[in-house]
Parts: sequence; structure tokens; C-alpha cells
Amino acid sequence: MKRRDFLASSLAASATLASGSVASAQESQTTGRDYYELRFFQLTNASNLKLMHSYLREAAIPALNRLGIKPVGVFNTMVGPISPSLHVLLPHRSMESVATLEGRLRADDDYVRKGAAFLNAPANDPVYIRYESSLMKAFGCHPRITVPPKGKRMFELRTYESSSKNYNLNKVEMFCSGEVDIFVRSGFHPVFFGEKLIGERMPNLTYMLSIGNMEERDKAWAAFGSDPEWKKLTSSPKFSSGPNVVNITNYFLTPAPYSQV
Repeated sequence: MKRRDFLASSLAASATLASGSVASAQESQTTGRDYYELRFFQLTNASNLKLMHSYLREAAIPALNRLGIKPVGVFNTMVGPISPSLHVLLPHRSMESVATLEGRLRADDDYVRKGAAFLNAPANDPVYIRYESSLMKAFGCHPRITVPPKGKRMFELRTYESSSKNYNLNKVEMFCSGEVDIFVRSGFHPVFFGEKLIGERMPNLTYMLSIGNMEERDKAWAAFGSDPEWKKLTSSPKFSSGPNVVNITNYFLTPAPYSQV
């Protein structure tokens, strides 16, 4: 290949990559749908739990906010199979934001300085055992996190697994055909709804509801189940032709005092 042709080809490839990056960055603004990264930290002991919270409060959340990632949710496990543990919810406006997050954090001197105790924890005294991360795309009918009012401070995190992608998408459509509105009428505050793009037990979707306490939660679920629109949805041919959901996982969470959700 001649040098002139090679340069032209390289410039064209660079332009294509650049336009793809711009398109990715603009996608959320165009569609209005965020991406959610949900991190689950399995912690080692109560002492290191304090260090974890200090890191998130003093270093991570301020740095994430400077990068445009907000509101950040931090939740302690109230009822769940693993304790102590934390869920951290990060909303992104683009896939590029997800892919470049770690590098942008490490380039923030204030983050590195204030997070030093966490970031440099010795191998013989780790802050956490491991963390898992999943990536979701917000539903079109609930495109961004909605922060609940101060009174609704118990959270229910639910994951619905499906036997196939078709059933998974059918359940997403069911949420957006009235199910989300039924949650509101029943007394819940919907926080987010996400279709899982990357993570365990695929295909699935995850969503979060908030409410005042367990008693209110039980009453709200009873109201949900008896809602005429819910009965209409579940009896429609579109949503009753097969098992949209084959397994449900529940966590009951409480927010950290500094959580932005």
C-alpha cells in the first residue's frame, strides 16, 4: 500500500472511531436512558466496614460527582444472604463513562489522596473480600434514577431471571405497560429499573423500590396484587402466554447516611 493511501485509510479509521465515541457519549442524552453499574461488596469485618464507608463518603462520591456520576447510592444489607456487605449504585450517561471510569478516578489527585487508606489496604488486611459488578440499561419508561422522599428509607432490590431473552424483554415491556404505575399507586417509590447487559444469571432485570418500613412494604405489595390494572395485565394474552420470570432474588437494604439515593 502506498504511503498516501495508508495515511488516508488511517485517518478514515480514526474518524470512524471518534464518531463512534461521540455517538456513545451522546446516546443517553438522545434517548434519555442511563446505564447503571451496580457493585456488590462482600466485606471482611465490622472494623473495615468503617474504612469502606469513610472511603465512599470522603473520596469516592465527591470524585464521582465531579465526573458527572450522580446520584450515587450506597446501601447496607438489612436482609440478604451475605453480611456484612454493601451495594453501590452508579448511574452513567454513556457506555464510554463506564469504560473510562477507573482511569478518570485514578487521575483525580484529591480522590487518590483521600482514598489512600482504602486504595492501599494491605493484602493481609483487605477492606473487602471481592466485589461483583453488573451493568444495566434503564427502561425507556423510567430512564433515570428517581430519588425517594426522606420518609421512604427502606429499599427492596429485586432481580427477575427469565428462561430466555424473549421472556426477559416481554417482562420489560410489561413493566412499561402499566406495572411501574401500579407500584406508585400501591405506595412504593420506584428508584430504578434496569435491563441487565452484563452480569450473572442472564437474562434478567433488576429494579429497586423504596418505602418507609417493612409493615408499609407488606401493605403496598397487598395493594399491588389486588390492583385491577395488575389483574388486567396478568390476564392479557401478551403477558400471560408463558413464564416471563422463573426466579426472583430479593435484598432488603438501608441507605448509608451519606447516600445520595
